[in-house]
Amino acid sequence: MADTASRTMIRTQGRKAFAAFGGSPSGTRHPLVATAMVLPLAALLVVVFGGWDAVVTQASSVGVMLGR
Repeated sequence: MADTASRTMIRTQGRKAFAAFGGSPSGTRHPLVATAMVLPLAALLVVVFGGWDAVVTQASSVGVMLGR
């Protein structure tokens, strides 16, 4: 417990260095950047697991249940 003050100082210095490079300390990013990061993975999962067929099948089943 006696060493907590020095660890706090190191953490504070790290945050200041991070802020100096223009990073946002809250961890938020622009929605378009987040979308660009997620889309390749989503496309890979659709291809690997046959996601498009599953979506069509589920939509068809819901349509039948609703009587359409």
